[in-house]
Amino acid sequence: MLAEVLADIHVPRLGRGRPRTRPDAVIADKAYSSGTIRRQLRSRDIAAVIPEKSDTIDARARRGRRGGRPPKLDVDLYRGRNVVERSFALAKQWRALATRYDKLAITYRAAVTLCAILTWLRHLGETP
Repeated sequence: MLAEVLADIHVPRLGRGRPRTRPDAVIADKAYSSGTIRRQLRSRDIAAVIPEKSDTIDARARRGRRGGRPPKLDVDLYRGRNVVERSFALAKQWRALATRYDKLAITYRAAVTLCAILTWLRHLGETP
Protein backbone atom coordinates (compact mmCIF):
# COMPACT_ATOMS: atom_id res chain seq x y z
CA MET A 1 0.00 0.00 0.00
CA LEU A 2 2.93 2.37 0.54
CA ALA A 3 3.62 2.69 -3.19
CA GLU A 4 -0.04 3.58 -3.84
CA VAL A 5 -0.10 6.16 -1.05
CA LEU A 6 3.13 7.76 -2.26
CA ALA A 7 1.76 7.85 -5.82
CA ASP A 8 -1.30 9.82 -4.63
CA ILE A 9 0.71 12.62 -2.98
CA HIS A 10 0.24 15.98 -4.71
CA VAL A 11 1.28 19.03 -2.67
CA PRO A 12 0.46 22.30 -4.48
CA ARG A 13 3.23 24.89 -4.75
CA LEU A 14 2.74 28.43 -3.50
CA GLY A 15 3.72 29.93 -6.83
CA ARG A 16 3.64 28.55 -10.31
CA GLY A 17 4.68 25.04 -11.17
CA ARG A 18 3.55 21.48 -10.89
CA PRO A 19 2.61 20.11 -7.48
CA ARG A 20 5.24 18.24 -5.49
CA THR A 21 4.85 14.48 -5.62
CA ARG A 22 7.65 13.50 -3.26
CA PRO A 23 7.69 14.31 0.46
CA ASP A 24 10.90 15.21 2.24
CA ALA A 25 10.42 12.45 4.81
CA VAL A 26 8.00 9.74 5.89
CA ILE A 27 7.45 9.59 9.64
CA ALA A 28 6.02 6.27 10.84
CA ASP A 29 6.02 3.98 13.86
CA LYS A 30 7.88 0.71 14.35
CA ALA A 31 5.29 -1.30 12.45
CA TYR A 32 6.60 0.23 9.20
CA SER A 33 10.29 -0.50 9.80
CA SER A 34 10.56 -3.38 7.35
CA GLY A 35 13.35 -3.52 4.82
CA THR A 36 10.89 -3.42 1.93
CA ILE A 37 9.43 -0.10 3.03
CA ARG A 38 12.87 1.37 3.68
CA ARG A 39 14.03 0.28 0.20
CA GLN A 40 10.96 1.84 -1.45
CA LEU A 41 11.60 5.12 0.33
CA ARG A 42 15.32 5.04 -0.43
CA SER A 43 14.65 4.44 -4.14
CA ARG A 44 12.56 7.65 -4.23
CA ASP A 45 15.11 9.67 -2.17
CA ILE A 46 12.69 10.04 0.75
CA ALA A 47 14.08 10.09 4.28
CA ALA A 48 12.65 7.33 6.48
CA VAL A 49 12.04 8.56 10.02
CA ILE A 50 11.09 5.17 11.43
CA PRO A 51 12.50 3.64 14.62
CA GLU A 52 13.71 0.07 14.50
CA LYS A 53 11.93 -2.84 16.14
CA SER A 54 13.66 -4.25 19.20
CA ASP A 55 13.90 -7.74 17.68
CA THR A 56 15.69 -6.28 14.63
CA ILE A 57 18.15 -4.50 16.91
CA ASP A 58 18.77 -7.75 18.82
CA ALA A 59 19.26 -9.72 15.58
CA ARG A 60 21.83 -7.20 14.36
CA ALA A 61 23.66 -7.38 17.68
CA ARG A 62 23.79 -11.20 17.47
CA ARG A 63 25.32 -10.99 14.00
CA GLY A 64 28.07 -8.73 15.26
CA ARG A 65 30.05 -6.91 12.58
CA ARG A 66 28.07 -8.68 9.85
CA GLY A 67 24.84 -7.18 11.19
CA GLY A 68 25.45 -3.84 9.50
CA ARG A 69 24.80 -0.34 10.66
CA PRO A 70 21.49 0.70 12.20
CA PRO A 71 19.32 3.00 10.06
CA LYS A 72 19.54 6.70 10.87
CA LEU A 73 16.68 8.17 12.92
CA ASP A 74 16.00 11.91 13.26
CA VAL A 75 14.68 11.97 16.83
CA ASP A 76 13.56 15.61 16.72
CA LEU A 77 11.49 15.04 13.58
CA TYR A 78 10.02 11.82 15.02
CA ARG A 79 8.84 13.66 18.14
CA GLY A 80 6.49 15.73 15.95
CA ARG A 81 4.63 12.56 14.96
CA ASN A 82 2.43 12.78 18.05
CA VAL A 83 0.58 15.74 16.49
CA VAL A 84 -0.73 13.47 13.75
CA GLU A 85 -1.55 10.71 16.23
CA ARG A 86 -3.52 13.14 18.39
CA SER A 87 -5.41 14.36 15.32
CA PHE A 88 -6.45 10.79 14.48
CA ALA A 89 -7.50 10.22 18.09
CA LEU A 90 -9.61 13.38 17.96
CA ALA A 91 -11.27 12.28 14.71
CA LYS A 92 -12.06 8.89 16.21
CA GLN A 93 -14.20 10.64 18.82
CA TRP A 94 -16.82 10.87 16.10
CA ARG A 95 -18.58 7.54 16.28
CA ALA A 96 -19.44 7.53 12.57
CA LEU A 97 -15.77 7.91 11.67
CA ALA A 98 -14.51 5.36 14.14
CA THR A 99 -16.97 2.65 13.11
CA ARG A 100 -17.35 3.54 9.41
CA TYR A 101 -21.14 3.30 9.16
CA ASP A 102 -21.28 5.10 5.79
CA LYS A 103 -21.73 2.92 2.75
CA LEU A 104 -20.34 5.40 0.23
CA ALA A 105 -16.74 6.60 0.28
CA ILE A 106 -17.82 10.14 -0.61
CA THR A 107 -20.07 10.29 2.47
CA TYR A 108 -17.25 9.08 4.69
CA ARG A 109 -14.88 11.62 3.16
CA ALA A 110 -17.43 14.37 3.77
CA ALA A 111 -17.60 13.37 7.46
CA VAL A 112 -13.80 13.44 7.71
CA THR A 113 -13.74 16.88 6.07
CA LEU A 114 -16.47 18.19 8.37
CA CYS A 115 -14.62 16.86 11.41
CA ALA A 116 -11.41 18.57 10.24
CA ILE A 117 -13.23 21.88 9.65
CA LEU A 118 -14.86 21.82 13.08
CA THR A 119 -11.54 20.96 14.73
CA TRP A 120 -9.83 23.80 12.87
CA LEU A 121 -12.57 26.27 13.82
CA ARG A 122 -12.34 25.18 17.46
CA HIS A 123 -8.58 25.73 17.32
CA LEU A 124 -9.00 29.17 15.73
CA GLY A 125 -11.47 30.15 18.45
CA GLU A 126 -8.77 29.62 21.08
CA THR A 127 -6.28 31.96 19.40
CA PRO A 128 -6.34 35.70 20.23
